[in-house]
This record gives sequence, C-alpha cells and structure tokens, in this order.
Amino acid sequence: MTDFWLQHLGRPRAAARLQGSGAYPGLGGTVYFYPMASGLMAAADVYGLPGESSFFAFHIHSGGRCSGSEQEPFADAGSHYDPQGRPHPMHAGDLPPLLSDHGRALQAVWTGRLTLREVLGRTVILHANPDDLRTQPAGGAGPRIACGVIRPVR
Repeated sequence: MTDFWLQHLGRPRAAARLQGSGAYPGLGGTVYFYPMASGLMAAADVYGLPGESSFFAFHIHSGGRCSGSEQEPFADAGSHYDPQGRPHPMHAGDLPPLLSDHGRALQAVWTGRLTLREVLGRTVILHANPDDLRTQPAGGAGPRIACGVIRPVR
C-alpha cells in the first residue's frame, strides 16, 4: 500500500491484488476499498499498463474468480456488477476509466452505488480500451487485461 493512501484515507477494509493476463504479465497493482459515508471509496494503484498515456476501463464485476482461458482471460469474473438491472454506464460496478501515464495509474473515486459488503468476493477488471460510456452492455471496453478478487484486509 502506498504511503499516500495511508496518509489520506487510513487503512483500507478490503483490497484486490491485480494480475495481468497472459498477454500482459507485467501488469499489476492493487485496488483498495474504504467504506465512507453513503458509499465506498476505491483507490487504484496500477503499474505495467501498456502504452505511454491511455485510458483503461475499470469495473467491478459480479463474479468471484479471475480464471478463464487464453482466448477469454478472466471470463469467470462475470459481467459488470449490476443488481438493479440498469443499462451501462449506470451499473453499480461501473467506475471512471483509469488514466495511465507511462504505464502507471493512481486514482481514487467515491461511489454511492456500492457498499463494502456488496463488493467483497467480487472482482475488479481492467480492460484494454477506454469505456465509451454508452455501448451496451460494457462500454466497448475491449479485452480484459487484469483482474483481482476483492478480499477483506485484516
């Protein structure tokens, strides 16, 4: 955990350790989760993203595993977490895209759509493309390039 998150947000209550797909073995990082008044703060610290500067779709998915196949990395993470059955980008699990600078991304986002209890055991997925915020069902985000299961921090 970076000192920045500790200094500004305290200790997280949950975290997802990201692992890159077979095509992106150097991609990794952690997404930390902090319960807040009326919602949840997700703080991402990601490294090894492809390209010099780009946006990457960032979502909470409904499944609880990062398994899949070479053709469909992280397929078992399921679809976007969407308990209300809303269209994209109004799924509870839709988060703003990450902006990478020379392969590194730091982002903190608050959402009133999620609670800590809802995300535990689910997955965080990074996609190869930015989220266009309109294409159904997943924003035209492209292949899944990283995944992590959200687990409690003790």
